Amino acid sequence: MRGVGTKRRNLRRPGPCLRTGNRPHARMTSARRAAAALVSAVTDDGRTLDDALAATASYAALDGRDRAFARAIASATLRRLGGIDAVLAQFMARPLGDAASVPRAILRTGAAQLLALDAAPHAVVSEAVALAQSSRSARPFAGLINAVLRKVATQGRAVVDAAPPGADLPDWLFARWRAAYGAKAAAIALALRDEPPMDLTVKTDAAGWAARLGGAVGPTGGVRLPPGARVTELDGFAEGAWWVQDAAAMLPALMLGDVSGQRVADLCAAPGGKTLQLAAAGARVTALDIAESRLARLRDNLARTQLSAEVVCADACVWRPTEPFDAVLLDAPCTATGTLRRHPDAAWLRRPTDIATLTTIQSELLVAARDMTRPGGVIVYAVCSLELEEGEAMIEVARGLGLTVEPAPEDSPARAFASADGAVRTTPADDMDGFFAVRLRR
Repeated sequence: MRGVGTKRRNLRRPGPCLRTGNRPHARMTSARRAAAALVSAVTDDGRTLDDALAATASYAALDGRDRAFARAIASATLRRLGGIDAVLAQFMARPLGDAASVPRAILRTGAAQLLALDAAPHAVVSEAVALAQSSRSARPFAGLINAVLRKVATQGRAVVDAAPPGADLPDWLFARWRAAYGAKAAAIALALRDEPPMDLTVKTDAAGWAARLGGAVGPTGGVRLPPGARVTELDGFAEGAWWVQDAAAMLPALMLGDVSGQRVADLCAAPGGKTLQLAAAGARVTALDIAESRLARLRDNLARTQLSAEVVCADACVWRPTEPFDAVLLDAPCTATGTLRRHPDAAWLRRPTDIATLTTIQSELLVAARDMTRPGGVIVYAVCSLELEEGEAMIEVARGLGLTVEPAPEDSPARAFASADGAVRTTPADDMDGFFAVRLRR
């Protein structure tokens, strides 16, 4: 089952039809049905999980608690997909064919509940069988699903425990990490198995907000909360005192240093966490992104936090300001392999060939960032990727453009993650997203 997502189909195509039955446990069945549809949308249709959440009718029909349950199942399935498929293969005489997307999704989500979420075996198996019986395409597989999940419940844990680090990931991706990070690759892979904490960037008084929210000050100066918090219900959300942003994602803006009163461009800005950081620090920010739909969320965030920025919808490779900026922050489009703790679907949607395509775009954007920056100004180039071609290798591209590498400011928390040349690298083994960032001087 490892070969998921090999075909990219119409992204607007609805997920598999798992029809609702009038059953005593209809609510739980509906949540599990939605989870299976979400997983199939990613692995069979090539959607991102976020797109699937927005487009899957069976998920939209759920209430808040059942939505959370369905999303937890889908996320756990995608986070542990490689290992789950290995366990299922142990208990099946032959793999399911390409046409068996619905029974495959039921098996995968059932195994995830048993192995990753510690759900009650009887409930998982009986509900999985009920889902199969309610679907025309999955009904012939109901007996197989029953037998396989019963074996997973009793014997699957031993198979999972014996699996090597990286078993949950696509083979090509973990092979790259072993080559790039050596023994640390195993720690990175293991860190991806668990749901990450929630990090918040606060306008002021991180220690005070940590105490108020029952969290702690995070490793880069934000507030860290346990996973699973309901964001909109937290104290301070409505008044815009903070916004959700991974600890590592806070570093690139901090690497610019004191930006108070400066004209700063945030390229590829949506959904806007770094724009908010810069505006809160007193910068006069121009937030630029190519997608108007993504900028809508950035505008919402600005309104909620009562911060201001000029918002521009344009292609950064083409657009130029009327006068150069004092500083430019470029958080470039990338494979996003550093964010797999929060977006496990990305591991199964990316291909090795994506890297070369993206590094070309990153190089073009770095040229644009240089052209937008005044002589003597500062650029921070960043990517939420663990791939060295998108991070460390871009230092030579920057030097070829006449840019000079320099360390982050002395008071920046980025210094704790800096290498000898001043560039910053974090990984999930540091209990934060994988990020690369480098400060450059024009």
